[in-house]
Amino acid sequence: MLSKTYPKHDINLVFDEIQRVLSSGNVADNAMEEMSFQNRLFAALPVEAVEYGMQFLHGERDLPKACDEILPLYMRFLNLVKYTELIEAMGNIPQNPTPEELNARIRMHGELGKIEESFCTPLLGFAYNKDLPKGKIDPEKIESKEPDDQNGASNLHLMNSLAPVFVCEDPYRTSAFYEDHLGFHAAHLDDESMPHIRISRDNIEINLVKGTPFRSGALYDLYIYVSEPMMLQMELKSSGVKLIKTLEESDAERHINREFIFEDIDGRHICVSQRDIRQ
Repeated sequence: MLSKTYPKHDINLVFDEIQRVLSSGNVADNAMEEMSFQNRLFAALPVEAVEYGMQFLHGERDLPKACDEILPLYMRFLNLVKYTELIEAMGNIPQNPTPEELNARIRMHGELGKIEESFCTPLLGFAYNKDLPKGKIDPEKIESKEPDDQNGASNLHLMNSLAPVFVCEDPYRTSAFYEDHLGFHAAHLDDESMPHIRISRDNIEINLVKGTPFRSGALYDLYIYVSEPMMLQMELKSSGVKLIKTLEESDAERHINREFIFEDIDGRHICVSQRDIRQ
């Protein structure tokens, strides 16, 4: 169920609202592309099909048989609207969340993840970032087109991730700290050209190598961007990790980012930051 009220007939106003929310940040990298993809598909539909899509958004499910072929677009449209509502709800972060509030946020995270899985996947026989046919789409005569690659994108991404290198006097000791206190998992890669220990958690990877560590003039040694800094801070605090600065100490007047800083066993200062919502 949607929690907000939307225009009955003007789909452009709905897309304007979607764009407003997605532009605020803290969304999937391809969320705006998904909105554009859907917008282009609706623009190629007959006026009657767009109107039925608006009826579907408002809960009408008894649609004409001709709408069956474009029902996947209606469902993706509804999910995108739900996604924007979840994003706005997740933006209201309680300073001292109750267990019930934390569980609710965990459930919302799961819903966001499920919706994001469909972003920019082929729809109505068209692949994301492909030219749509001129004129109108006949809902009962939709031709199938296969994407050029698995993601349906025209650009090949050659750089997918990065891993900082931490120089440690005792990589095994450092690895144990990250495993025991920060929830990482270690893989020992002794057969590499540079023997190291790779530690990973979620989408983060760090390589540990043996050497003499040093502190640079930078304030932090590493940034970790997260969507829920409060939950991670509570986890690390309960694990006995030394916190240099907590979320409560952040200057709300100067910084929109909510961040905290912890220290690892080698003295590195690692900043956990929620990205600026204006980015």
